[in-house]
Amino acid sequence: MKPTDIKDPEYFHKVVDCQYACPAHTPVPEYIRLIAQGKYTEAYMINWDSNVFPGILGRTCDRPCEPACRRGRVEQEPVAICRLKRVAADNKDEVKSRMPQSPFAPNGKKVALIGGGPASLTVARDLAPLGYELHLFDDQKKGGGFMRSQIPSFRLPETVLDEEVDYILDLGIHTFFDTYVSSLKEVLAKDYDAVFIGTGAPRGKDLPKLPGRWDTDGKNIHIGINWLASVAFEHTQSIGRRVLVIGGGNTAMDCCRTSRRLGGEDVKVVVRSPFADMKASPWEKEDAMHEDIPIFDNHVPKTFVVEDGKLKGMTFEKVNAVYDKNGRRSLVPTGEPDVFFEADDVILAIGQDNAFPWIERDIDIEFGEWEMPVVDKTTFQTTNPRVFIGGDAAFGPENIITAVAHGHQAAVSIHRFCQNEDVRDRLAPMVNLHSAKMGIHEWAYDSEIWHDPRYVVPQADKAETLRDRKKEVELGFDRLTGFKEAERCLNCDVQTVFSESKCIECDACVDVCPTSCITFTPNEDDEKALRAKLKVPALNPKQDLYVSDSLKTGRIMAKDEDVCLHCGLCAERCPTAAWDMQKFFYNVTKTYTGCGK
Repeated sequence: MKPTDIKDPEYFHKVVDCQYACPAHTPVPEYIRLIAQGKYTEAYMINWDSNVFPGILGRTCDRPCEPACRRGRVEQEPVAICRLKRVAADNKDEVKSRMPQSPFAPNGKKVALIGGGPASLTVARDLAPLGYELHLFDDQKKGGGFMRSQIPSFRLPETVLDEEVDYILDLGIHTFFDTYVSSLKEVLAKDYDAVFIGTGAPRGKDLPKLPGRWDTDGKNIHIGINWLASVAFEHTQSIGRRVLVIGGGNTAMDCCRTSRRLGGEDVKVVVRSPFADMKASPWEKEDAMHEDIPIFDNHVPKTFVVEDGKLKGMTFEKVNAVYDKNGRRSLVPTGEPDVFFEADDVILAIGQDNAFPWIERDIDIEFGEWEMPVVDKTTFQTTNPRVFIGGDAAFGPENIITAVAHGHQAAVSIHRFCQNEDVRDRLAPMVNLHSAKMGIHEWAYDSEIWHDPRYVVPQADKAETLRDRKKEVELGFDRLTGFKEAERCLNCDVQTVFSESKCIECDACVDVCPTSCITFTPNEDDEKALRAKLKVPALNPKQDLYVSDSLKTGRIMAKDEDVCLHCGLCAERCPTAAWDMQKFFYNVTKTYTGCGK
C-alpha cells in the first residue's frame, strides 16, 4: 500500500469521527475541551460558527455524532456530545458582542429567503455580514420554521428558540412574517439577485384510503405536524381522554407526549414496524415510555371504526417482520385476530412530504421524481440559476443540523453566483496541525483515559411536567457533571503523527499501546491482506489505516485508526520522538470576502 498522505485535510478529518459524522462538521473535541476548562462562552462560539443554534441543538439534535463517537466504539457508551452543547449554551456569558455587528456596508445585492427555518436562517447568518440585503418571508408569526411549529416547548423552550433566532434576525434581516408566498414567479419578477427556498416538508401524510377515514367530520382525526403546529400556536389546547398516535418517528413521539399534557390519559403509540426498526431516536422512545405511553409495534392500521359518524377507535392487523438475505423487510400477517383499540382522537404521524403548489412549472425549474425540484447536491442550485433550495425542501425530511449544513453551502453558492463566479468551485476547509507536546510526559490536552460511565441527564418531576406542556423536561447537566462528561472525550482531534526518518524500529510503541493498534510489518499490495496481518486485525474498513513509507528494515508502520485512543503513550514511550501528538483543527469555510467587495 502507498504511504498515507496526512497532508490531505480529509484524512485526519475522517479520524475525528464525531466531527466527520456531523453534517455541519462542528469541531466537537475542541468545544468539549473548552467546556472542561470552564470556557463556556468560547465553546458556545465554536458551536455558533458551525451549527448556528447551539442552545436549540443541545436539546433537539438527532445526534449523528454520537453513534460515531470513539468512546462508544472501544468501550462503554458514547460521550453525551449533544447535551454538552447545551452545557455551553446554558452557562455562556454575553455573546452578542462576539458576533458580527450590523449595520454592514451594502454590496448592492438583494436576496429573498422563503421560509424562516434553520436553512434560511443559516443562509441569512452567513450572507448578512457580506453586505447583502436579505428579505425573509414566512407564514408564521415568528422565525424558526419547524423548530417553532413542530418541536414541543417541553423539549425546546420558546425563550431559547427566540434568543438564537434573534441573534440572526438582529443582523439586519428584513422580515415579512405572517406572509405566505403564493407565487415564485412573482418573487422572481422583483429585483432579487437570488432566491433561497427553505420551506421544509410541510405536508403531513394521511391514510386517505383506509376504510372509515372519511366517515366522520374529521375533527377527531389529526395530521401530526399540523396538530403540533396548532398546539404550538395555542389554537388547540385539549384532546380526548383516549388517544392513538399512528407512526414510529420522532414526530409521533412528540405527538404522544404532547397529548399526555393536553388531557390524554390513555395514550398509545401504534407502529407498523418492529420496535427496533422505528425511526424515532432511542432517547425519544425512552422519554415516551417514561411518561407511561405504551408502544405497540408490528400493528398495521386496517380500519377506522366509526359509529353514527363518531370515531370509536381503529383496528389493526398483527404482523411479523421477515427479512430476506439482502436485509429487505416484509411485514407478514400472523393470522391472529385483528386488534381493536378505542380512541377519542387519532393523530397520524406517518411521515411528511414536500409541497410546492406555489412554484410555477414555467419558470425554468425542472421537476423530477416525486414532483421535487431538481437540486444540485453540492451547490443547492436548481435548473433556474437564480433559485437555490436547501433543508427539508431540497431532498425531503431530515433534521435541523442537516438543514444548517445545507444553508452554509447554499450561502457559498449564492455569494459566488452574485459575484459572477463558478458556483461549483467550492471552498477548501480551514485546517491546522501543530504539536501538543509541552514536555516529555506532558501534553496540552488531558490525555488520561478513565473508565467513567456516561452521565445521565436529570429530568424535572414527571407529575409537574405532565401538567404543563411548556415546562422543560430535561434539566441539563450542572457544571460539575458537565465537566465529568467532557472529560470522557478521547480528544480524537489530537492526532498521532509518525516520522519515518526518526524511527529506529524498537517496537516500544507496539508494547505500550493499550489497544494494540500499531504494527510493524512487511507491506502488502492489498489493503484487505494488510488489515488481516496486523497485531489485532483491523476489521472496520470504513476507517482508514495509517501506513508509513518504508523503514530501514523494509517494513512499514501500519496503525488502525479505528481503535486508537489518542492517549499519547506511543509518543511518551518513543525514545527518538518518531511519534508526536499533534492537534488537528478542521473548520468548514463559510462565505468569504475573497471575491467582490
